[in-house]
Order: sequence, then C-alpha cells, then structure tokens
Amino acid sequence: MHKKIAIIGTVGVPANYGGFETLTEYLTKNLADKFDITVYCSSKIYKDKASRYNGARLKYVPLNGNGLQSIFYDIISIFNALFFADVLLILGVSGCIVLPFVKLISNKTIIVNIDGLEWKRFKWSKPTKWFLKYSEKLAVKYADTVVSDNRVIQQYVKKEYHLDSQLIAYGADHATKEQISHDILVKYPFLSQKYAFKVCRIEPENNIEMILETFSVYPDLNIVLVGNWQNSNYGRKLKSKYGQFNNIHLFDPIYDQNILNQLRSNCFIYVHGHNAGGTNPSLVEAMYLELPIFAYDVAYNKETTLYKAQYFNDSNQLLDLFKEMTSDTLKANANAMYTIAKDAYRWEKITNDYAQLF
Repeated sequence: MHKKIAIIGTVGVPANYGGFETLTEYLTKNLADKFDITVYCSSKIYKDKASRYNGARLKYVPLNGNGLQSIFYDIISIFNALFFADVLLILGVSGCIVLPFVKLISNKTIIVNIDGLEWKRFKWSKPTKWFLKYSEKLAVKYADTVVSDNRVIQQYVKKEYHLDSQLIAYGADHATKEQISHDILVKYPFLSQKYAFKVCRIEPENNIEMILETFSVYPDLNIVLVGNWQNSNYGRKLKSKYGQFNNIHLFDPIYDQNILNQLRSNCFIYVHGHNAGGTNPSLVEAMYLELPIFAYDVAYNKETTLYKAQYFNDSNQLLDLFKEMTSDTLKANANAMYTIAKDAYRWEKITNDYAQLF
C-alpha cells in the first residue's frame, strides 16, 4: 500500500501557470510510482476535466486557484483531503488559516511550503497583508513540517518563529536551449542582434519601470520583456510609455514553451528584477540555460545565485553594469550560474527531497 499524498494550493496540472504548478508536475511525474498522489485543480481553468495525469488522481474545485477565491479553494481542498490522505502538502499559506481547527479534528501529517513572504508584496492592501501574515504564522505553528525554498526564507522562519524549516529549492532542468527558428527570426528580425531578456508578471516589485527606464537611455542593447501588460493599469501605462522606444520590445505572455525557450536561451544577458519571494523559478531556469545574469540586489537573489551574478540597486547601477561588461565577465557569470543550477536546481534532487518528507 502506497502512502496517500494530497497536493493542495496550485491551479492544477498539467502545469500552465507558475512555479508551484511546475513543482506539482514533477512531483507527480517522479513520485507517482512511490506514492498514491491526488492533486486539487481549479475547474475554472481546466474545462475538460481529466481524471488522471502523470499517474496522479485529479480532483476539481469549482473556484479560482488565484486571487481572493484561492483562500476558499485551498480550505475546501484541505477539508476534502482529510477524508483520505495520509499527508497533505499545502503549497502557499492562504488556506492555512484553518489549520488550528484541522489539527483539533485530525492527526494527518501537514507539510506547508510557505513560498515567499507573500504578505510583503506591494500589490496587497493592508487588510490582505495582515491576513497573509496571520496565515503564515498559523501555517508555521500548526504544520508538522515547514518547507522554505530559499536560505533567506529559512533564516526568516528561524528568526521570526524559532523554528527549523526544511530547505528545498526548485528545479530548473526542464528549461532547454533552443536555436532561434527561421519563422521566429522572420517575425522578430531584431533577434539577430544582441538583446537582453526578462520574463515575469508585470508588478511593481519586479522593478519593471527601473529596468525599462535604463534601456530607454541605453539604445545600444535591445530588451525583450515578456509579461501580462494588459492585466493592470500599471502594465498598460508602462507599455504605452516605453513601447515606442526602438530597442524596447514588450511581448504579451508566451505560453508556448518552445518559443519562450528560443527567446530566452539566445539572449545576451538575462535581467532579473524581482525583489520579493524566495527562489524564483524564472531565475533558476535562466541559470540552468547558462545565461549571464544581472539580478536585483536583494538577499533572495544573491542566495539563489550564490553571490556570483552581477547585481544592481537602481537604474544607474544597471547602466554601469552595461557599460563595464566584457565578454570575459559575461562568460564567467554564465558558467558560474550553470554550475550552481546543475548542482542545486535539478528536479530529481528536489522531488527526492520531498519524497523523504513524505
């Protein structure tokens, strides 16, 4: 009899959304022969509801897995899982507000990956920040095991809650190098020149404006920035302000992994502006693709790249990095990134670490 595992807190699989979904994709792929896995999915996203995927059973909840509804989405999933699962793996803290009650009525093993410090993000209102911080506190207090995906988060949990959490990062070896195809080159001729690249959600904490501002005064290098520009006023404003510069190319989200990999793996520099969260998926994927990385100077990014990338705090520092870069420094940066990624950010290693917890 295999141990029964319920994975809660993602939009679902097959993964087409973000980091937790990709993690779930590989947990099911690599561990379905060792464990009996059930994944909770949003029926709002998956219209044709497959009953199994990668050897795991899929259960559907009729709510969105993101935004405000995600709180109730997670809570419903948690209570449903109590009926059959031995271990509940909860990804993110929004539904953890119910854990004190769950622990009263059940002795199931609860593992929570607390993600980044979600309550610190600029985009949340004061009440939302309070709620997320309170959920984090309950998650840490009532989980049997807490997972941190970055040493900085691990240190925070230790300092804030006097608790030792398990450090398990994120895999990147699903990112593959692709040559730029003839069709893509015809569509985007500027790709034959040197270009920087960034893919992210268009949110203030990813320092999009600072990066675009830098490129607007540095015409010697193109930038391709892929993100959800239409989702907010902030995104639409930036797109209309910076979209007319010849060297700035702003693309809407690209869900075709092959095209994304073509654009990403052939860039001259990968610019990473995130200042929140833990181990960021797009960063470790860029590292695995052996790209030279210029990252925003925060502890998470430095820890992920083991202090071996180039770092910037503002537009002027980023501009200086561009002006000072040589082919030797870029090559050394790229080599260091790949060496770190192939050692630390492989899915086989990551999923084995979770298997040990289960």
